[in-house]
Amino acid sequence: MKLDDVQRIAHLSRLELNQAEAEAVLPQLQAIFALVEEMQAVDTSGLEPLAHPILFLRDLAQPLRIDRVTESDHRAENMQSAPAQQDGYFLVPRVIE
Repeated sequence: MKLDDVQRIAHLSRLELNQAEAEAVLPQLQAIFALVEEMQAVDTSGLEPLAHPILFLRDLAQPLRIDRVTESDHRAENMQSAPAQQDGYFLVPRVIE
């Protein structure tokens, strides 16, 4: 990667970088691309993709709670204070015509 590449990436990203800024960004981008190359070199054939990377660390994974109803239906009580309602829904004035 060269400074021309940094300027091209900046242009595609709609960023304005002067020469000093481009020179400062160059080593950072080189490090990122080196890391990507290193990760692409790892053989991942035969591995199932994870829904989330933390799932690999079972001790840190957040267990999901049981999906069950914990509250009862309060629609009738909630609708009592509605100034206008129809079929169990609040009616509001039209704001967009």
